[in-house]
Amino acid sequence: MKIAKIDVAEVNIPLVTPFKTALRTVETVNDIVVRVSADTGEAGYGEAPPTAVITGDTKGSIRCAVEEFIAPSIKGMDIENLDGIMRKLHSCILKNTSAKAAVDMAVYDLFAKSCGKPLYKVLGGSRCEFETDLTISVNEIDEMVSDSLKAVEQGFRILKIKVGKESLKDIERIRAIRGAVGPDVKLRIDANQGWTAKDAVRIIRTLEDMGIEMDLVEQPVSAHDFAGMQYVTSQVNTKILADESVFSPEDAIRLIEGRAADLINIKLMKTGGIYEALKICAIAESFGVECMIGCMLESKIAVSAAAHLAAGKSVITRADLDGPSLCRIDPYTGGPLYEGSRIIMNETPGIGITAVPGFEERQSAAEKSESGRS
Repeated sequence: MKIAKIDVAEVNIPLVTPFKTALRTVETVNDIVVRVSADTGEAGYGEAPPTAVITGDTKGSIRCAVEEFIAPSIKGMDIENLDGIMRKLHSCILKNTSAKAAVDMAVYDLFAKSCGKPLYKVLGGSRCEFETDLTISVNEIDEMVSDSLKAVEQGFRILKIKVGKESLKDIERIRAIRGAVGPDVKLRIDANQGWTAKDAVRIIRTLEDMGIEMDLVEQPVSAHDFAGMQYVTSQVNTKILADESVFSPEDAIRLIEGRAADLINIKLMKTGGIYEALKICAIAESFGVECMIGCMLESKIAVSAAAHLAAGKSVITRADLDGPSLCRIDPYTGGPLYEGSRIIMNETPGIGITAVPGFEERQSAAEKSESGRS
């Protein structure tokens, strides 16, 4: 099975409600989707969101990286030579981690199909289902409380609370949500780099003194403030999760050895896909550090690839894979099942996605054109 062709398209999916963080507000998933086709007729699918505020990638840069650099580098390679494909993918262009991730997951999809197994079993098969949290966007307190109560009514037992815009008001946000949902719902607090180190310690300690239990606090300070991450981690009891600070295996080693975080958040758009994410898993496992699997504002294709990684590796003990739950519609066929907080893995080969609208329309048009010539 050899790589014969790599196509690029776009997907637009409206969100149920606007997605608001300390960094941005988004109303529609507008992502690049990739199809890697083999000479056997099999296809693998990948996806990349243009999250410029975090990865630096735009739709234009993703398209350019895939079409002009990655595709020419790996076209014609045998899918069984997975390591060789990945080394070429990562060396053909610097950075552009989202573009690499989209092609990487499509290649892994094809590789698992060539094995006749779902991807999570190829990656280790740790479990066939797990639980995700649901994100509560940063808004006025009453709206966040209402959104949290709705999420609990829908069966979510873990909420990821977005904060970071107004440091002192964030204490009231978290206290109000905890009071509304009760003590049995886990709260994960995500500041998205929105606090200073001193403010982060003050806020977290205040909440701890109030008896408000938090599962973790994610990326309290700037991604590049390594000393700040160290300071916060050393000064509070709540676990600190590094997100934007960790793109590469080298970043993971630096943070873990420097005790600048208790947990590592793996996102395929930061690592450049599953290949490098597996290295971070191995590093974390060797240090006895647990990981969370997260996502950007992605639809079912990319989230499903991340879900297969989570189901494959036991070192990933937490999941923030709520992208499909935030989307108003699911335009794809196949893949894992997203039933509220439960993600149930597909047992079909690969990632499980069998149809992507943009590509199906393109194929249909090509078939009509061919029919007209004959």
